[in-house]
Amino acid sequence: MISGLVQILLFQSLGEILSKFALPTLPGPVIGLVLLIAWLVLRKGINTELALVADSFSQYFGLLFVPAAVGVVLFLPQLKANALAIISALVVSVILTIATSAVVVRFLSPKASKGLNHE
Repeated sequence: MISGLVQILLFQSLGEILSKFALPTLPGPVIGLVLLIAWLVLRKGINTELALVADSFSQYFGLLFVPAAVGVVLFLPQLKANALAIISALVVSVILTIATSAVVVRFLSPKASKGLNHE
């Protein structure tokens, strides 16, 4: 189990180092996770120690939502005061995200690119 934990912390540390010096716009844990996934793909599998640690951590994912819930309760008056602006921003961002995704999918789909080549 210690070996699996060391692997996770090693990749997170590598991600933090890369985030600090090479990719400051990306969070270190995200970079570390990508590096870990790449390492596991290269090794073509996951070892038992890492699987044991991952299973142990995944049992407690619900606890990660506690700080977010506390934040919502703590800032509830501000959320109520700005509810219209927050809801408007969420609705507009969802619509723009769906529209942008549709345009990108249409642009990247093979059917659409064939039609563009023949025109």
